[in-house]
Amino acid sequence: MIEAIRVDEAVRELRPDFAVLAVCAYGLANGPSDDRSRGWLTEAAEAAPPLEDEKIEAWRAAYRAFGAKPQRTRPSVDALIRRMPLPEINLVVDAYNSVSVRHGLPIGGEDLGHYEGAARLVRAAGDEPSDEVLGDPGIGEVVWRDDAGVTCRRWNWRQCVRTRITEDTVDALFLLERLEPLSLEELSAAGDELAALLDTITPGIRIESRLTR
Repeated sequence: MIEAIRVDEAVRELRPDFAVLAVCAYGLANGPSDDRSRGWLTEAAEAAPPLEDEKIEAWRAAYRAFGAKPQRTRPSVDALIRRMPLPEINLVVDAYNSVSVRHGLPIGGEDLGHYEGAARLVRAAGDEPSDEVLGDPGIGEVVWRDDAGVTCRRWNWRQCVRTRITEDTVDALFLLERLEPLSLEELSAAGDELAALLDTITPGIRIESRLTR
């Protein structure tokens, strides 16, 4: 899967500075939130960038570029920072949400057991299959999708139910998304931090990563 992840040329034209670091983790032993993951969330909240930070504003600008209104459907990291205290979901989701907030970048988590084909970031034709939670994407909207349909609408606004990470998730894909001014070095550091937290949850877990620009 990780080698087949791609970003469509139409998205590159919209934001040439976009890059995504894909991190796959195999053999997770997920579980409910605990004191350890609550600590990650608390520390991340204390280190969160302000809402007017340039890294957050870059995502609002990207949303406007394809016709979305970021004050109505917010980029995921923008929405997370506004939800203090950060929500407790499960160990793995708490881990990637804490990294997202700490670094001010969107991170999506996908259950590979419910994925069909490779992940790709495209501009929607408007006829892609989608679930009731997401609704139908508009023409030109930036969406993540697989062979079965849309997995996340409006770049990173809302994920479908089918591929959400649950306590039963064993293999997972994480999509760490970058726009300038966030540097590629910080993107890599965020990936390393996530990998370390996942290894804390499941010692010795197998992890692979790949940068796509």
